[in-house]
Amino acid sequence: MTQVTTTPAAGAAGTAGDGVMVRAEQVHKSFGPVEVLKGIDLEVRSGEVCCLLGPSGSGKSTFLRCINHLEKINAGRIRVDGDLIGYRERGGKLHEMREKEIAAQRRAIGMVFQRFNLFPHMTALQNVAEAPVLTGRERKGAARDRAAALLQRVGLGDKLGNYPGQLSGGQQQRVAIARALAMQPKLMLFDEPTSALDPELVGEVLDVMKDLARDGMTMIVVTHEIGFAREVGDSLVFMDDGVVVESGPPREVIANPRHDRTKAFLAKVL
Repeated sequence: MTQVTTTPAAGAAGTAGDGVMVRAEQVHKSFGPVEVLKGIDLEVRSGEVCCLLGPSGSGKSTFLRCINHLEKINAGRIRVDGDLIGYRERGGKLHEMREKEIAAQRRAIGMVFQRFNLFPHMTALQNVAEAPVLTGRERKGAARDRAAALLQRVGLGDKLGNYPGQLSGGQQQRVAIARALAMQPKLMLFDEPTSALDPELVGEVLDVMKDLARDGMTMIVVTHEIGFAREVGDSLVFMDDGVVVESGPPREVIANPRHDRTKAFLAKVL
C-alpha cells in the first residue's frame, strides 16, 4: 500500500467534536517533478463556508480533490470530522486504505465539479436517485421520493422527467448539486461550479448554494465569484503557487488585502 510521510503540526491531533470539520496539516502534492501544493495548513469549522480564491494553477482545485482523496497527497494529512482521509497511521507513516474504505469516506463528502457529469441516458430524477440505491443506502422508492424533494429544493420540481440534454447548463448544475446532496453529506466541495455557465445562468446556481449555506451546510468553494465570497463566505483563503498567501474574513480580505500578491489579483478581478 502507498506510504505517505507525515509531519503534523504540534498539538493538532484533530478529533471529532472539536467543531472543526476539515483540518489540513502541511499538505504536499506533486505531479512528477512539479510540486503543486507546498504545505497547506487549513481549518474549516462545522457549518462554515470557506471560499478559495487564486489564479489558475495556484493549486485550489488540486487541494479540493485531495480532501476526498481523488488525488493522493505526498505528505501531511487531511481530516474530515476527525477522521483521517484515505489513510491509516502506523509508526509515523500513513498507509493508504483499501478502495472500499475510501469510497465509504467519500460518501460523506459531496462534490460538485465545473462540468456537470450527469448520466445523459438518465432523467434528472434518475441521476439524483441512482447513488443512494447503488450504495444500498436507500430502497428505490424512498430514493426516488427524496430525489424528487431535492430537485424541488433546487427549483427543478417540474423537470423530474427531463434528460440532461433537455436542460440548460444552470439546470444541469443544479441537478448535480441535488445528486451530491442525495448522499446526505456532512461536507460539500464545489470546484468552480459556475465557471462553465453562461453569465445569465450563474445566479440560479449561486442561489442554491446560498440556500445550503443558510441551512448550515459546511462548504469549501473554489470560486472567482467575489460577490458570493463577500456575501456568503465565513472565511476566504487566497492561494498562489501552491501556498496559502492570505486568509481571513472575506469582507476584510477583499477590502483590505495585506499581501501584495492578493492586492494584484483582486485588482484584476474586482
